[in-house]
Amino acid sequence: MLRKLCRTYTNLLEEDIKILKNVENYLQSISNLVKADIFIDCLTRESGIAIVVSEAKPSNTRSLYRETVVGELALMENEPAALRTLQIGMGTSDLKAITQENRVVKQNTVPIKNNEDKVIGVLIMEKDITEDLSKNRNMEILSETTEQLSQTLMNLRSPELPNTVDFNLINDAIIIFNDYGVSIYANHIAEDMYIKLGYKDKIVGMKFNNLVLSKISFCKVLKENNSILSEVSIADFSLQIKYAVLRKHNSICGVVMLIKDITDIKEKEKQLILKAVAIREIHHRVKNNLQTIASILRLQSRRINNEEAKKAFKESIGRILSIATTHEVLAQNGIDDVDIKNILSKIKDNSIRNFIQYNKQIDIKFIGDSFYVNSDKATSIAIVLNELLQNSLQHAFVDKKEGGIEIIIKKGIMYSNISVIDNGKGFDMNLIRNESLGLDIVKSIVKDKLNGDINIESNESGTKVVFCFKN
Repeated sequence: MLRKLCRTYTNLLEEDIKILKNVENYLQSISNLVKADIFIDCLTRESGIAIVVSEAKPSNTRSLYRETVVGELALMENEPAALRTLQIGMGTSDLKAITQENRVVKQNTVPIKNNEDKVIGVLIMEKDITEDLSKNRNMEILSETTEQLSQTLMNLRSPELPNTVDFNLINDAIIIFNDYGVSIYANHIAEDMYIKLGYKDKIVGMKFNNLVLSKISFCKVLKENNSILSEVSIADFSLQIKYAVLRKHNSICGVVMLIKDITDIKEKEKQLILKAVAIREIHHRVKNNLQTIASILRLQSRRINNEEAKKAFKESIGRILSIATTHEVLAQNGIDDVDIKNILSKIKDNSIRNFIQYNKQIDIKFIGDSFYVNSDKATSIAIVLNELLQNSLQHAFVDKKEGGIEIIIKKGIMYSNISVIDNGKGFDMNLIRNESLGLDIVKSIVKDKLNGDINIESNESGTKVVFCFKN
């Protein structure tokens, strides 16, 4: 099909088509290695239009295409990376494109050149632009590695393709072994890396056993159907190594070893771990100090006979403990973001312990979403909820032996909101408006700290308070 399409739609010579055919032999191996759709495109006789002359879909993961696109046209407005590479001979990395099936993807491209250094085609790797980018760091490293690998292995060097390869485009070390385990190619990065590791001789021509940097044999690599990934520490280097089998016509034709220097990444990870430990320790000490203050205030309140003063002490203790709760969760996580549902659940438990009367049966339920907010916002929300729960527990059920409070958390796109609903006796909004310090605190925090708004409704059937905050 490749030869037929090239003869029909392009001006390529037979020698050029043979080079493309040789590249095509490696497409499936490359596609499986990088787990991506791989294509060869060539310029047509009509300026600014290319045609897909060959493709390979990965057999070990899902393809982005429902149907074959061989024979389909590629236009500049849809695939700028491919056309750019065909026209100026420069590779492209991570450029958006629209596929023949109207799907948005990112393309990596590498030119295919003949013996006269003329561009005769482009090798394209495509990946889904909608894929989840919040993967762990190892997967990010692997993704970066395969993307770079695709930009070089696409033009795999062999005796049949003497001038179609530039493995030195990538930032990682790459060594290719033949099926006997003898290295037949190493890029400049690999040569420099092994010099730093103390090697005195040229690494091309060396056996796999003399170059391998992890505990794995050549036979084991050949037996594996999937690529093998490992991390090793050698001297002052931290290295991530990937081994993969190269196949041609379903037969093994060699092994590629890709080495990524992750020393800087590992060092940053250590720094982050140390920082996380320090942050946890700070939050732990703050929590302990706040609990100590609360204990001192509790002792002082016991020496006071004035009930109004005791009430003020108890409210202050509740506020302090609500802040301490946030720092307790932060001390456990070691990060600046906390699950708001986890925080509010602890606030609920503290409120029940400190304010509910033993002869009352008050049921508090949680409903809604669980999501993360930063520590500053979590502290403000904790204080607000603590005040609202205190008010309900202290005032809503004075004439009742039992009741219920419902806390509803809803995450929105720009604003999220929390509702506190009780079935108590309610109150007169006009009487309470100018007399409640707790309500003043709530309104101030919601407006100034949370950039939100609050709405209060109350009647003889109960009270509903809803406050929102910016995400």
